[in-house]
Amino acid sequence: MVFLLVTVGLTADWPQFRGPDGQGHSAEKGIPIHWNEDENITWKSAVPGQGYSSPVIAGNQIWMTSSKDEGKSLHAVCLDKTTGKLLHDIEVLTTKDAGPRHKLNGYASPTSVLDGKHAFVHFGPRGTACLDSAGKVIWKNTEFKYNAFQGAASSLILHGDLLILTCDGTDKQFLVALDKHTGKTKWLQPRAHLERADASSQRAISRMAYSTPLIQTVNGKPQLICSGAFHSAAYDPASGKELWWFPYTGFSIVGRPSYGNGMFYIVGSIRQDHFCIFAVRPGKGELHEGQRVWQFSTGIGHVPSPILVGKEIYVVHDGGVAACLDALTGKELWRERLGGNHDASPIEIRSRIYFCNREGKTTIVAADSNFKILAKNQLKGTFKASPAVADGALFLRSDTHLYRIEKPKQ
Repeated sequence: MVFLLVTVGLTADWPQFRGPDGQGHSAEKGIPIHWNEDENITWKSAVPGQGYSSPVIAGNQIWMTSSKDEGKSLHAVCLDKTTGKLLHDIEVLTTKDAGPRHKLNGYASPTSVLDGKHAFVHFGPRGTACLDSAGKVIWKNTEFKYNAFQGAASSLILHGDLLILTCDGTDKQFLVALDKHTGKTKWLQPRAHLERADASSQRAISRMAYSTPLIQTVNGKPQLICSGAFHSAAYDPASGKELWWFPYTGFSIVGRPSYGNGMFYIVGSIRQDHFCIFAVRPGKGELHEGQRVWQFSTGIGHVPSPILVGKEIYVVHDGGVAACLDALTGKELWRERLGGNHDASPIEIRSRIYFCNREGKTTIVAADSNFKILAKNQLKGTFKASPAVADGALFLRSDTHLYRIEKPKQ
């Protein structure tokens, strides 16, 4: 967390997808483990429009995105963190063609990122925009066109004055960094190595991916790691230059990488629709076999990202089966059914893992090599957005509302 606060310059409570460190961890005290529609809910506020982006928080503002008019009107939405009052509902982009999407996706799924003064919102090939805290649109960029035929999903990240987008369509695959002050392009890096993929990569669908990058310091220098079709690669975030890459088989990668124990934990695949975690040690150029420490491919989720907590890594399959692996060896320590369908990425708060399923049930388990359920909680609605944590409270977004969950103030 210290690295990101210093290097990326993020000062918000929960400024990006998966929080301050980008890996889903919070040290907030007093977060409840029990709640329902009538207990430990400070407020429940309607969110206008439709969207699955996760809430991000800076100071007393909570930002999300949403869509109206069947995806032709794209909005930035801001709520007051203390009261839940709607502060802004700004139409930032309009389009005559909302584009295609998967039946389980929407038109406002990528999570925004905050720098404490601005909100940066993203709608895939429909465009990207910057707003100030008063809701004024500072700039828009709609120049990057690519075919995200299942809809956009990769979220934004910041590195200093650079706003970084991942654009892995079926026709074009590239990363781009914008000047966060102006929206102008600073660098654009095409994805490499797809030419080495197997024959199935010749089909256009086989080149898409939806992962959000992670920036991590390695040997004193930041690296931007992003999973794509048939490979994951690390880049210099200042220039976009590729540093190393790791091949695998398959595409449609969604999970965000993690880092710890001197290794990157990369979600890839071993064949179409069979996802895998690879634990690799970073290097230069193509990583050799000895740098792949372990791989595990049983019950790895497509959409939810894994969460690394010390020497264990926790996963949940889209179908609701969770597992704990030894992060040093890849050995499975436990596997249990939680139930429901899972889109949200789990988070960890003070050695507790929060798994929120699509049907509104959050199962809280101990972050431990032995399986122990601490609580189960049920809310109304459909939940696809990942949780956020700030100010002693947990924030959960449903398809219609945002909840502030916390213990009553004394």
